[in-house]
Amino acid sequence: MKLNRLSVRRLFTRRCALGAAMSGVALCLPLLGPGLPNAHAQSIDPDSLPGKSGSEPSSGHSAGADSTVHPIRGFLPDLDFELVAAGDKTVTEEDFEGKVVLMFFGYASCPDICPTTMAQLSQVMEALGPQADQVRILFISVDPHRDTPEILQAYVNAFDKNAIGLTGSERQISRLARRYRVAYQIEKPRGDDPEDYEVAHSRGIYMFDAQGKARLLASDGESVEKLTTAVRSLLPEERKG
Repeated sequence: MKLNRLSVRRLFTRRCALGAAMSGVALCLPLLGPGLPNAHAQSIDPDSLPGKSGSEPSSGHSAGADSTVHPIRGFLPDLDFELVAAGDKTVTEEDFEGKVVLMFFGYASCPDICPTTMAQLSQVMEALGPQADQVRILFISVDPHRDTPEILQAYVNAFDKNAIGLTGSERQISRLARRYRVAYQIEKPRGDDPEDYEVAHSRGIYMFDAQGKARLLASDGESVEKLTTAVRSLLPEERKG
């Protein structure tokens, strides 16, 4: 069945309703709005991106609006994946044993929500100080056609040295998205350029503890202070001080 943007939104709404009914927690967040232009990750200036240098998110999704951090332990599965990082390195959840993981789904050409969220997470890492060494940001691409491992790593490096960009085959990305109830849709190219297309995807920051257990799901509109507090709550006791 061919899906347009409206169909994807309806499908996503049904998934949200099902997830909330099963868990008693609102696990789903809004899709991105229309009009996502193409961009090049290699030329990113992080200070010019939404969320940096006091700028406001271009989508109008202000920091702290509808702020939520949901406990999801027992409602979503443990961290489990096999994807590809820069240098064609195969990466799995085992590479992050003992680390708190902040997982976010997006794509390098995203003009607003993705860079805003990455900017927020970089501020969280700064606020953590030395504790940031116990935390890793995983940026999972839902646009494997354009996002090579090198493009993704260049993108996340613009925000944080501990962030890792990951991609994989369509099947790998689809399987991981289903595992964590993430909805996304790659639309048809606009015009004659096969690289000029939009991607709609759901939003949210998945937080896993040092044992890889899914613990919290935060809104991308949450304040840096609350996100930092949430991350600190997941650090092993001996490392919180």
